[in-house]
Amino acid sequence: MDAFNSLVENGHTVLIVEHNMEVIRAADWVIDLGPGGGKGGGNLIFEGRPEELKKIEGSYTGQFL
Repeated sequence: MDAFNSLVENGHTVLIVEHNMEVIRAADWVIDLGPGGGKGGGNLIFEGRPEELKKIEGSYTGQFL
């Protein structure tokens, strides 16, 4: 996280594909695809701040945040 934060502090944009909840919580913006994997996934569930994702019914990620 220190390396990512250092890049952002120096004006860079960092795009991360991640399932780790601590990394997702620290994000400025989240794009949640799902609702599942494979044929059950790939749909846009949510786009926005992690705090708002917690309120999205049907988001597995939101349930764990």
